[in-house]
Amino acid sequence: MNTQEFESQYRNAIDETLNELQTTILLLEQIQNTIFRLSNSLQNLSQSVEEYINTQNLE
Repeated sequence: MNTQEFESQYRNAIDETLNELQTTILLLEQIQNTIFRLSNSLQNLSQSVEEYINTQNLE
């Protein structure tokens, strides 16, 4: 393998690794957004249940 072939393989490997890293970062952001939405939904559900229980206890 000559220097040009080595450099080409090196650059291709770096490009591929950086692309994979960028994809992973984007997926992580999507996961974080999903966790945030699920957390909000769970909080809203919990609040609704608490309000219902409080209303039932008053009757």
